[in-house]
Amino acid sequence: MNFRCRNLGFTLIEMMIVIVIMGILASLIVPKIMGRPDEARVIAAKQDIASVLQALKLYKLDNQRYPTTDQGLQALVTKPTSPPIPPNWKSSGYLDKLPIDPWGNPYQYLFPGVHGELDVFSFGVDGAAGGEGNDADIGSWSL
Repeated sequence: MNFRCRNLGFTLIEMMIVIVIMGILASLIVPKIMGRPDEARVIAAKQDIASVLQALKLYKLDNQRYPTTDQGLQALVTKPTSPPIPPNWKSSGYLDKLPIDPWGNPYQYLFPGVHGELDVFSFGVDGAAGGEGNDADIGSWSL
């Protein structure tokens, strides 16, 4: 019986090929995965805006008008003290607290709005008005 000892390990070239293939796959997959947190933040902002819009509609049903821009979204949490004073403001408020956008900034409110009857929006990732693409504002007009 003649047995030869076979080396069952991998050669350096085989290891290099595997590493190159893994690098190529990672370069294709990682950018797609990395973009997901931004998409999730945009979705969360749109959901917050939709909730605020519902609270504003309830405010209008009770008081026959939306809060002014000066009264702002705070009118959904505490009764405004500046005119016009809402006659039928719900004692428990319309929101428990004002949401903060996923980037840590307060939502903005305009009445009358630029894009519609009223605008509720976030300045998005850049925190500044305007922008395009990932830096675009996210607002009630895009729901």
